[in-house]
Amino acid sequence: MSSNPQAEHAHPRRLLPSSLRGKLIAQVIALLALVCLVVGLVTEVALRSFLYHQLDDRLVAASERGTRQPPPGSWNGSPIQPPPDSLRVPGQGIGTLAVAVFPDGTTRAGVLRGSHTGSADNPFPSDPVPAGQLRTLLALPSDGKRRSVDLGTLGGYRVVSVRAPDGTLLVTGLPLAEVDETLWRLGFVFGGVALGGLLLAGGLGAITIRRTMRPLDRLADTAAKVSQLPLDRGEVALSIRVPPVDTDTRTEVGKVGAAFNQMLGHVGAALNARQASESRVRQFVADASHELRTPLAAIRGYAELARRSGEAVPPDIAFAMGRVESESARMTTLVEDLLLLARLDSGRHRVYEPVDFSRIVADAVSDAHVAGRDHRWLLDVPADPITVVGDAGQLHQVVLNLLNNARTHTPPGTAVTTRLSTEDGEVVLRVTDDGPGVPPEVLPTVFERFARGDTSRSRAAGSTGLGLAIVAAVVTAHRGRVGVQSKPGHTEFTVRFPS
Repeated sequence: MSSNPQAEHAHPRRLLPSSLRGKLIAQVIALLALVCLVVGLVTEVALRSFLYHQLDDRLVAASERGTRQPPPGSWNGSPIQPPPDSLRVPGQGIGTLAVAVFPDGTTRAGVLRGSHTGSADNPFPSDPVPAGQLRTLLALPSDGKRRSVDLGTLGGYRVVSVRAPDGTLLVTGLPLAEVDETLWRLGFVFGGVALGGLLLAGGLGAITIRRTMRPLDRLADTAAKVSQLPLDRGEVALSIRVPPVDTDTRTEVGKVGAAFNQMLGHVGAALNARQASESRVRQFVADASHELRTPLAAIRGYAELARRSGEAVPPDIAFAMGRVESESARMTTLVEDLLLLARLDSGRHRVYEPVDFSRIVADAVSDAHVAGRDHRWLLDVPADPITVVGDAGQLHQVVLNLLNNARTHTPPGTAVTTRLSTEDGEVVLRVTDDGPGVPPEVLPTVFERFARGDTSRSRAAGSTGLGLAIVAAVVTAHRGRVGVQSKPGHTEFTVRFPS
């Protein structure tokens, strides 16, 4: 499977929306998400600091109670006395961690449990502290600072290590489980609320932005309608304007709409001026061509009369009269071409009727064979006649101009093939030659008036530069299309008419 890198470069895959509306909605949601994230982080940090402060206060109080433990035989007036090896101190909560290293080297450590789990011999039981965690606790400096430590299976603890007045090292810790659970619960609650708020804000923002962008949508619709108008030729009625409701200069879109209407006004005025100028030029060409027909006919007639007279004339005079006759004939052809283009430009077409296009093509190829015997002329038409609705004379001139173009711009011996067929409900005429081809710099302008690929050779061959322009004008007048493809060794002109 092959890929097209150029197409992928022209249309890259987009992960983000490309429309302005989509970008605004995405940016609003992104900003709200950022605000929610910042608020959530600040809240979590503030709450964590507050909870740790409370826990530290409780930890200090528990440590101080441990250092002020009453002497044996007295438990704050309680009838229940702890056993000698108990770490229970009045006021300490369940889950409190206590480690005591007495001056004689005796070490006691445990995590206090509830009294309802005890027995008569030990009403205040405790869970043992694993040896690894005990070493971690004993390694803490006894400076009275609160620290957070991870005790593995026991979980996280906030601990403080101090020395009692009698030299006993006392490490007291309170679990961080409740603090962590509170922070996680707050995070989940805030995340759910933030997600719901983002969805609601995204929906309301999309509705709001859609309503706000409606004037810009109407402005884009107006621009799209203008872009579809054929502004390159002919008379253009540029009456499309932005609605007055979208031209309020107090708003940003209104400023664009007002400027767009002003620009359309200038463009319309320029198009009208261009059309008026083109009309004057066409009228001048038509009038001049029409007026030139009579004197040209007279010049050509007198030249023929002088050539056919029986009187002997000097050779130079005979040559001069022959040149006058040939140039008058060439100029007459130019005038007739200009008159035809003027009629086509003005829209004054003849009455169209069904004509046998197969017969027209065959006759044109026959005429080209007579005019250019040094070329090879090939004809490929179907057995059944093909009919086209149009003007027979103009259609004949289309085929003849294409063949004359091939004869004029190709060397002797070139094969010129004319094919006529029907494709997809259209009548298709193709004129192909195996000559040197049309130069790439000339190819885009071959159907323009007075366009020549080789000026010197075209003039020597009698070309006026209007042949292909007449082809394009006649084909357009018959609601058809004409195109050309050319490379060295293969040039093909294609004409399509509606059948």
